[in-house]
Amino acid sequence: MISWFSKIIFLRLMGWKIEGDFPSLNKFVLAVVPHTRNTDFIIGVLTRAVVDQKISYVGKKELFNPLTGWFFRALGGTPINRNSTENKVSSITKIFKEKEVFRMAIAPEGTRKKVDKWKTGFYYIAMEAEVPILLVNFNYALKQVGFLKLFYPTGNIEKDFKEMESYFNEAMQP
Repeated sequence: MISWFSKIIFLRLMGWKIEGDFPSLNKFVLAVVPHTRNTDFIIGVLTRAVVDQKISYVGKKELFNPLTGWFFRALGGTPINRNSTENKVSSITKIFKEKEVFRMAIAPEGTRKKVDKWKTGFYYIAMEAEVPILLVNFNYALKQVGFLKLFYPTGNIEKDFKEMESYFNEAMQP
């Protein structure tokens, strides 16, 4: 029912489309680029409903307060303390190891502002959890969510980032 309703909203009313295939794997990191708008969360939640797949995310613990926490948890969220000294990569890797199905969406930019350099956490999470990275693009100009490529990190972060960035740059072309 929710998938059907989301398809009407996302595909018909909003005019968006989805390109590419959602992998049939149980575990991977979804690297979503760019993350520059407040509506990215809505686009992501609707995309998840349209493809009818369980996709999780981590968010700053402040979002999971008594008033809104139930909402963000219902949408697949898990709070994370970004200010603690706890190793976030290891904490998230542990979730991958414990769950049968865990697909975690994350924005490599780490913020909604334009950045010159991605954060590296998503990459090291994938390496440590031994899972691939699904490159996902939100192209607002074309109103298109693209599942671009299932990328397997090699451990050479400089080379891998250049390759991943080239896929995202190509996806942003009209």
